[in-house]
Amino acid sequence: MPDQAHHIEPNPNASCRVVISGGGTGGHIFPAVAIANELRRRQPTADILFVGANGRMEMTRVPEAGYRIVGLNISGLQRRLTPENLLFPLKVFRSVRKAGELLETFRPDAVVGVGGYASAPVLLAATSRAIPALIQEQNSYAGLVNKLLARRVDRVCVAYEGMEKFFPADKLTLTGNPVRAEIAGGDRAEALQFFGLDPNRPVLLVVGGSLGARTLNQATAAALPRLKAAGVQLLWQTGKLYFPTAEQQAADYKDANLHALEFIMRMDLAYAAADVGISRAGALSVSELCLTGKPCVLVPSPNVAEDHQTKNALALSTRGAALQVSDADAPQQLYDVALTLLADKPRQQQLQQNIRPLARPDATRDIVDQLEHLIQRRQAASAR
Repeated sequence: MPDQAHHIEPNPNASCRVVISGGGTGGHIFPAVAIANELRRRQPTADILFVGANGRMEMTRVPEAGYRIVGLNISGLQRRLTPENLLFPLKVFRSVRKAGELLETFRPDAVVGVGGYASAPVLLAATSRAIPALIQEQNSYAGLVNKLLARRVDRVCVAYEGMEKFFPADKLTLTGNPVRAEIAGGDRAEALQFFGLDPNRPVLLVVGGSLGARTLNQATAAALPRLKAAGVQLLWQTGKLYFPTAEQQAADYKDANLHALEFIMRMDLAYAAADVGISRAGALSVSELCLTGKPCVLVPSPNVAEDHQTKNALALSTRGAALQVSDADAPQQLYDVALTLLADKPRQQQLQQNIRPLARPDATRDIVDQLEHLIQRRQAASAR
């Protein structure tokens, strides 16, 4: 898909114009859409434009949510030396230039960066043009790009305490992570019926993030006979890449209600049905687990920048709000821990009591409060 920056025209009757940049995974996309939805709820004529990376998940998910998106030809820096890495500086330069063209055409009142490949070029282009900009940092350990950009932007909304070690304290607002409003509203009876589950047997939810997780999928496939023998029911979100294999592996266990699913659209019902969750420790997953008060076992991915998922998981496990198993130990230990927890109702209740206070249900509202402040400041300056 070619860059489309020069095709975007602003709505002249809009109450405000906002660009939201970033994506790559559901952990960036869903919070971005939640911010857009809240702004649109407050200002129905707000003109909201997303900017993503061509070929990434946001290019389909954002239009499905009802918003326009344009793509930049930008990708991440590979960890090993590849021909793509040699082209990386050129791609960044071109993406910043294209982002600048887009901003000059769309003329936003403010720009939001949620992380992902497209976030940095748009924030760089915005701050070089004195357009108010806000970063939404989702993790407990800030990424390098956000740390560098924080001195240029106007506001940094964070999900964890103690983030002044990464960002200027005077720019910080502790908000939590935006989570889809309906995620904690699922009804258990409806959920069990929706997934065809037995109300008298425990339910385990396994979520490896929107792209899937190899370690979780391999451990879960190996545990299918144990789960059946224990009478445990399973909702297993595999991710697109792993689904064909997982579907075959689970085919012989459907009569035991062990279900492999490529992607769970009704996560509100999945959380409502589950007694215990197994999850990676991405920012969105952790925020959803806190909001739903779900007893969980976290398996941080080792394949992320600055090992931020381990730090996200520690923010819960050190408070007795979650159990934690390393990726390296997961093949041997994960299902010992999970099955023990499923059989221990008092431990589940203790984890619930400790995780619920960590939720920030008003995160989206608080972020949009900060965004509207930037919009109003920009509009007031333009009116002078």
